[in-house]
Amino acid sequence: MSQDITQMRNIGISAHIDSGKTTLTERILFYTNRIHSIHEVRGKDGVGATMDSMELERERGITIQSAATYLEWKNKHINIIDTPGHVDFTVEVERALRVLDGAILVLCSVSGVQSQSITVDRQMRRYNVPRLAFVNKCDRTGADPLRVCDQLREKLRLNSVMFQLPIGLENDHVGVVDLITMKAIYFDGDNGENLRYEDIPADMADEAEERREMMLDAISMFSDELTEAMLEENVTEELIMEATRRGVISLELCPVFCGSAYKNKGVQPLMDAVNAFLPSPVDIKNYAINPKNEEERHEVTNSEDDPLLSYAFKLEDGAYGQLTYIRIYQGKLVKGEFVYNARTDKKVKVGRIVRMHSDDMDDIDEAGSGDIVALFGIDCASGDTFRSDDTELVLDSMHVPEPVIHLAINPVDRKASDNMSKALQRFTKEDPTFRVRFDAVSSETIISGMGELHLEVYVERMKREFKAEVEVGAPQVAYRERITSLTEFDFTHKKQTGGSGQFGRIIGTMGPNEEGTFEFESKVTGGNVPREYIPSVEKGFNASIDKGQLIGAPVDGLSVVLSDGNYHNVDSSDMAFQAAAKGCFREYYMKGKPEVLEPLMKVSLEGPSEFQGDMIGTLNQRRGILTDTFDEDGFVRIEADVPLAEMFGYSTTLRSATQGKAEFTMEFARYSPAPRDVQEELIAEYKRELEEKK
Repeated sequence: MSQDITQMRNIGISAHIDSGKTTLTERILFYTNRIHSIHEVRGKDGVGATMDSMELERERGITIQSAATYLEWKNKHINIIDTPGHVDFTVEVERALRVLDGAILVLCSVSGVQSQSITVDRQMRRYNVPRLAFVNKCDRTGADPLRVCDQLREKLRLNSVMFQLPIGLENDHVGVVDLITMKAIYFDGDNGENLRYEDIPADMADEAEERREMMLDAISMFSDELTEAMLEENVTEELIMEATRRGVISLELCPVFCGSAYKNKGVQPLMDAVNAFLPSPVDIKNYAINPKNEEERHEVTNSEDDPLLSYAFKLEDGAYGQLTYIRIYQGKLVKGEFVYNARTDKKVKVGRIVRMHSDDMDDIDEAGSGDIVALFGIDCASGDTFRSDDTELVLDSMHVPEPVIHLAINPVDRKASDNMSKALQRFTKEDPTFRVRFDAVSSETIISGMGELHLEVYVERMKREFKAEVEVGAPQVAYRERITSLTEFDFTHKKQTGGSGQFGRIIGTMGPNEEGTFEFESKVTGGNVPREYIPSVEKGFNASIDKGQLIGAPVDGLSVVLSDGNYHNVDSSDMAFQAAAKGCFREYYMKGKPEVLEPLMKVSLEGPSEFQGDMIGTLNQRRGILTDTFDEDGFVRIEADVPLAEMFGYSTTLRSATQGKAEFTMEFARYSPAPRDVQEELIAEYKRELEEKK
């Protein structure tokens, strides 16, 4: 395979649930000879899609883990990551986009831009990922790719431009018109593998000319040469390709292609577009930081001759030990050589390097800059930087959202307990959004995640992969607390036990932080609190916010300003000032008039217009606040903010209210003050728990 970095593409395939990502990947693998027969997502033939290698994925017909593969298309080496569409597995999309250079945004030609399309677009923008759009399912009733192109412009604010037109829609969809070459492309053979190029059908000639003019106008913004050629009526394919590539890489253009992956139409021209328009690793700027001075940013060079910088973005625990997916940004990985983990500063030997093809692997001896490979037997966590010993730089970490739902689990016997702890250890290492803690009061293990499905999948994996039978409690909401007013404090910690005692006095203010973070500022002058004890005060307050006094929930955002204090030459110490901060928090917290915050979810419902009233009714019953409604061609989409506490069991309610014809997705939106009656109920429950402990 060609290892010229300019001939390399690292791309992801992302979309809303059921838009056809995995089906599209399956066709790409078939046309590039990576697989020799096509299998469908739900595994009706007993096999299932290649990229859905987990048994649970094949049963449910959804992608749970991102899966990587590599292939070659017309002399370009392409690494592809197929990502999940369900918001509960959003970290899989985050970690993929963190290391990818380009992406294909897949959209359904009937449903268009859906709630998860908006989330994926936001993630792509976070990591500045250029994208192409592929409007899939043009064979379905109600398909309209031109409307979807307009939605990309209106809802996602993308400069979306049609580069193809469908030849026929719904049952009559037979091919596409390429607006660059002005040729009709038909897909012959049992699996659409034979491309036939013909003149554009006469009844489409005028529309094709009009759309080509619109395309040229849009891309001429990125090339003066193309603008001149248009005036001279001397436009060449090379000029179009060059201007389009420039527009895509600058994130200012989104070419739109169309077809039907399931019916084997439009996939090969899309792959040509990946080669032509999406960036190679050298076209993208990536940065490393100096951990001693995080303001100091260095652009990575992509050169194999420079010190190694690589990023571990995904972990899996396979049959042969931990598998670590790595993106190499500069330098190279060589089998048998030593590399350093920047987080632990430990030296590790590179034992085995493999290229992944879903759950199959091919051994290689080395991998160079720009490549995505996997290593065996290296102990690390998701997000670690591996580097050579002649650099101190580390790569930026990815964004990890906070979990919003808790579940209590208990093993049924001793054997299940051992297996459960192995499973939890593995899952927390694999997935940064999956958290585990032990509640000493109830003697229960509490797992936390992004949603009911997220935790349900992990409980199921415990049973199947680790033979750990567990009993599951009712889901619990991750509430927060926040004080609402600024409070002045003056607190003295004084303790005298034989020998030297403890003394620390702190004076300042404590107030809410709207950003939801902990912020500490020292305005101490004159040395009333010695400089070495100021971090101790910060540490004491920081430790206190894990548990508020209203309902025992973590404190969401606290600003502390230390303005004065006092110390004792003998009795003051690091421990004394930490204890002063903790005691101050306990004494003054309730004076800040704390309130309970509940997680609000952004809920998106989709279904037939005839059920619109019923769908809105189900949201109103759950304290939902409507934010938007779209009604197009007998199909309605309703968006609302609903408290997570009210969403348990919602799928059953929605199904019965709409005869099973509506579906919903939800994702975390923000924390918001809970209604007074809900707060009072939670406070009373917390007080009862405290009484029972006494």
